Amino acid sequence: MSPLSPSGTFQSIVSLYDNTTRLTGFSPQMSTASPMTPAYTSVTPPQDKSDCPKADDQLLNENVKVGLLFASKATVQLITNPFIGPLTNRIGYQIPMFAGFCIMFVSTLMFAFSSSYTLLFLARSLQGVGSSCSSVAGMGMLASVYSDDEERGNAIGIALGGLAMGVLVGPPFGSIMYEFVGKTAPFLILAVLAVLDGALQLFVLQPSKVEPESQKGTSLITLMKDPYILIAAGSICFANMAIAMLEPALPIWMMETMCPRKWQLGVAFVPASISYLIGTNIFAVLAHKMGRWLCSLIGMLLVGVSILCVPLAKDIYGLIVPNFGVGFAIGMVDSSMMPIMGYLVDLRHVSVYGSVYAIADVAFCMGFAFGPSAGGAIARSIGFPWLMTIIGVVDILFAPLCFFLRNPPANEEKMAILMDSNCSMKTRSYSTQGSSYQMDDDFDPESPE
Repeated sequence: MSPLSPSGTFQSIVSLYDNTTRLTGFSPQMSTASPMTPAYTSVTPPQDKSDCPKADDQLLNENVKVGLLFASKATVQLITNPFIGPLTNRIGYQIPMFAGFCIMFVSTLMFAFSSSYTLLFLARSLQGVGSSCSSVAGMGMLASVYSDDEERGNAIGIALGGLAMGVLVGPPFGSIMYEFVGKTAPFLILAVLAVLDGALQLFVLQPSKVEPESQKGTSLITLMKDPYILIAAGSICFANMAIAMLEPALPIWMMETMCPRKWQLGVAFVPASISYLIGTNIFAVLAHKMGRWLCSLIGMLLVGVSILCVPLAKDIYGLIVPNFGVGFAIGMVDSSMMPIMGYLVDLRHVSVYGSVYAIADVAFCMGFAFGPSAGGAIARSIGFPWLMTIIGVVDILFAPLCFFLRNPPANEEKMAILMDSNCSMKTRSYSTQGSSYQMDDDFDPESPE
């Protein structure tokens, strides 16, 4: 203070307790005594809402990069499937399944130790090759072993339940381990589980044996021209495209609108995973009784309605019901359409299943390839709610096509075999030898003239 300053002027007092500066005394120029507002120099901590990256261009750009990373596996799997299907017809199902395990093990280790987007993209793409080998060979093996239509549906339902368990455990397990342990730990645990799976395959399947199919299967091109197979494949594609679009876009939309913790980003998918597990197990049996076409039609409608309700959620609890509906409905579609693919081959083509389940897996992969890649770009350009509206309307519009699967016609050469109303799907056990058809012990094959 200047020595000429009057004794009644303001003087500043610095408080070391709360880091504030206050003024004391009264100014002689002021006619009224009015206290001044304290001038705080400390920076208060931001509220939780300020941590929300709303309208963040960098976060919106992540939609595209994350979408491409998700889609890379399905795209490579889509390209690989047409080669794996015919390969299983030539060498059997055991060797491709074991090869798929080996590739998945390597890609899991790459995920654990990758430190750049390029390496993650490469690991994700390699996963597509391994998944193609495992899924096509696995479904073809089940269709070949379980010849009865009802038994086949039950077996495929159990297999899809295994898929649901992986989807159920994966997102929460990965997000929780990432937040509390680190990026490497969950992938190392998965690698250990993959080794156990490979050991089980060695003991049970003995993949060293080459066991080609006894018949030459229908060509992939012929199967792809079958309209009934295309309808079944379309149902699988569009139903799974809904959850495929959710996977990369929903967490980013949640970060923009809900400010969730990291572990909540994965937990948001738990209702869909649980309901998918329930749906595949219930409708693996029920779909055969109510009609697989009807089960798929209802499932497609339910997928569309549920996906339209996702953007209406205001917090993570509001996502429970729509995500549960999405998973349950996809379980209805998958548990109906996967067995019907084998049924259509039995009814209209040669009963060799590698190629038809390659088509089913191609349809599955098209949903998971186009969904994340296009969905990320759409979410960035027009917003997440419009993205959900588009895929929801597409599913609802496609649903009526499932009606054509109610009573698909058999090929003329098999019509005589299927005329017996008591044979049901047991007619699948026929084998072609030259131009004669060998069915049961009391069946006399006609020799060509």
